[in-house]
Amino acid sequence: MNKTALRALLRERRALIAPESHGFARPTGQGRRAPGLSQHQVDQLLHRTFGTYHRLESGNYPNPPISLLRDVARLFGLNEQEWVSLCRYALLQDPPGPLHPSSGKEIPGVWQEAVDGITHMAYVTDASWELLAHNKQFADMFPDRTPPSNTMRWMLLDRQGRECLTDWRNAWAPMVLPQLRAALAARPDDEILRRIEKEVLADPDLAHLYDVDGALIHPDGHERPLRHAVHGQGWVSICAAQPMTAPGSRLFILIFHAGTERRHARAPMLRAV
Repeated sequence: MNKTALRALLRERRALIAPESHGFARPTGQGRRAPGLSQHQVDQLLHRTFGTYHRLESGNYPNPPISLLRDVARLFGLNEQEWVSLCRYALLQDPPGPLHPSSGKEIPGVWQEAVDGITHMAYVTDASWELLAHNKQFADMFPDRTPPSNTMRWMLLDRQGRECLTDWRNAWAPMVLPQLRAALAARPDDEILRRIEKEVLADPDLAHLYDVDGALIHPDGHERPLRHAVHGQGWVSICAAQPMTAPGSRLFILIFHAGTERRHARAPMLRAV
């Protein structure tokens, strides 16, 4: 636990909440003059026993339950980045999932301009793998120049996707299915992901593969065979990153190398000098 950072974060955000906004009357006599909610008022609003929040803010609550941290974060109006910080300060680990179910469903509009400025194929998906932004280079990969609305469903279940993703059964499906499982572990109530899982379990080519354990949760740095609608057969080197304000969303950059066999040299790992 990082007591100093935890105390600073909680004190700052608690001070921003007017007691009157939650039905508390501010004392008019010699009572408390500190800004924001009192620690006892936080306990009342969260339906916790007296002193619970004081223990958390003072750093005297080792391994506080994630339910308490989530309730405090929502009461204080923390964003997703602050939610990550709260869990790191209090538990020395990242949160098990997003603070709000709606998080990861939208990104700042400037991402479209950023994606348009990338010379390689590039696109951004939300936490349900719905397509949010893409560039012309990515659209050119498809015969009709129209990218799929959900890239997870396209990679796993679409007939044209299986034709485009060369050696789909060995090079793609076993690598994509663990990503679906990981996404559902973080968002078990996501209706879009649940529908995709249902379709996967009903597909004879995928159901048995889905039951096989797989640890891969992102494709960053992978190279896989792919048939491009314009450039023909080749390989893509995959770069994956995440917009910081949208947990579960992904930026993908696909670097295409033409050829039926991988003849290009794999770039070495980058390390600071």
